[in-house]
Amino acid sequence: MKKTAAWLVRHALEQVGVRYTFGIPGVHNIEVYDELGQSKSIEPILVTHEMCAAFMADAISRTTDSIGTIVIVPAAGVTHAASGIGEAFLDGIPMLVIAGGIRTDLDKRFQLHDVDQRAIVAPLARSVLKVDDYDDIVPMVFDAFEAATASEPGPAFIELPANLQMFKGDVRSVPNYQPVRERPELDEIALDHAAELLATAERPALFVGWGSRNASAAVEAVAELLAAPVATTLQGLAAFPGDHPLHVGMGFGPSAVPAALNAFSGCDALLAIGTRFAEIATGSYGVKVPEALVHIDINSDVIGANYPAAVALPGDATVLVPALLERLRAKVGKPPDVATLAESIAEDKAEYLNEWLAHDSGDRVNPGVFFRALRAALDDEAVVVADDGNHTFLTAELMPIHRGGMYLSPSDFNCMGYCVPATIATRLAHPALHVVGICGDGAFLMSGTELATAAARDLGCVIFVFNDGELSQIAQAQELPYNRKTCTVLPGINFRAFAEAVGAHYVAMPDNASVEQGIEEALRVAAENRPVLVDVRVDYSRRTRFTDGTVRTNLERFDARNRLRFIGRALWRKITG
Repeated sequence: MKKTAAWLVRHALEQVGVRYTFGIPGVHNIEVYDELGQSKSIEPILVTHEMCAAFMADAISRTTDSIGTIVIVPAAGVTHAASGIGEAFLDGIPMLVIAGGIRTDLDKRFQLHDVDQRAIVAPLARSVLKVDDYDDIVPMVFDAFEAATASEPGPAFIELPANLQMFKGDVRSVPNYQPVRERPELDEIALDHAAELLATAERPALFVGWGSRNASAAVEAVAELLAAPVATTLQGLAAFPGDHPLHVGMGFGPSAVPAALNAFSGCDALLAIGTRFAEIATGSYGVKVPEALVHIDINSDVIGANYPAAVALPGDATVLVPALLERLRAKVGKPPDVATLAESIAEDKAEYLNEWLAHDSGDRVNPGVFFRALRAALDDEAVVVADDGNHTFLTAELMPIHRGGMYLSPSDFNCMGYCVPATIATRLAHPALHVVGICGDGAFLMSGTELATAAARDLGCVIFVFNDGELSQIAQAQELPYNRKTCTVLPGINFRAFAEAVGAHYVAMPDNASVEQGIEEALRVAAENRPVLVDVRVDYSRRTRFTDGTVRTNLERFDARNRLRFIGRALWRKITG
């Protein structure tokens, strides 16, 4: 039979269950878009920028059982999308990247978009492929899908030359997708050793990341069986429900909130699940990890990379945690009482929130007041999307993600601009849920125009823009050591006019008195399928525990000479201005 590459790609994407594609058509992928427009199961979504396309695909992979997919032009489309591809790569998020390619039937150099895009994307992808033959196209998409979803997930890239899309070629067969199913072998000895360490510990604890999210029921059972406090990574905030009495918050070292610091004090055995112990999760590596570390992760290279593991359990948490739970039940017998620990955690959380509520924010919005009101207004199943910035850690410390809810945030790649497109894509996939974004004003300026896409598609998402006029996370980092704010003060933006320009509803939230009414209005308008921009005049004068703890951790790491130099410069500039 004769088929175009565009038709074959559409068939393959339908076979692996792609529901949406995101991108911008151009002369090098126009045929693929024509085929997608005829698909009964795939909806192609036009975006304003390919960076946003990649963030939207990322959100689809995080919140649905479909793989996020982008269809982009070569060269510029690839470099624009690279931020989102890189975020997915370091955060372990599956993604298919279908890029057009220059014509291979011409013997001419310097074609439009003629760069080695595979070399550009290679460090950011699990697999990089180029189509040369029609018969390879469908199997190649299937292979890319397997590479993106098997073991540690990530992006897979396929370059599709324009001429193969335009012209038909001979195809011997058009296969259907057959998933590759592997039965993992369990390391019985390691599992027994892990159970022994945890069962005999006096103060065991759990540290869970994104990789544990699909094993949440078993993780909860382990925590309850051991009466162990549970901390999460930033990306794993929803991997263990924030309303569970053993949940202590993000992290457990000097950068963590009091509930975590106190609950983890004296921890003599730690079960880490689906975490790399990366910089943000550990507060710049400030955590103290006990020798009795049991580490579960799907990527064997992660285990022992930053902290030595007494027991290494490489593999899928959905398999290993239930197996570990079974052995723990045989060893622990009657579970210890969790009431005392749970009461202490609850008291610490309440006290910390009260500290924020007591803080004088003047005529601006107190973050504690805002997040208390937002949590009360949202359903338990709500999706909360944060960007990268000071607001990220406020959200982590003050906004518990309840059972059934989801939390999305850029983590290890730490890319600003994530929130708006990810919130839009999540609302697209989950029209019945509350979907809200928490975004700094600097991050909003990177991708806020994507609200035009939400308006065009009647997507009722809410973006709360924390507006303080600065790149606050870095401005705070500059304030103490430099007494300067170089390139961190933003130009004044009329957010009301911006909302009007992109077709979003505008809500002003200038002070504490406006918080509850503003949230109610935003959710009401969003329920009418209209995007909402809420201008939150936030007060950032009080620092998060994460910021203070991480600054101290890094300062203590300096040698005496450099520590004195930094402190001396800070004092001198404080005096002289």
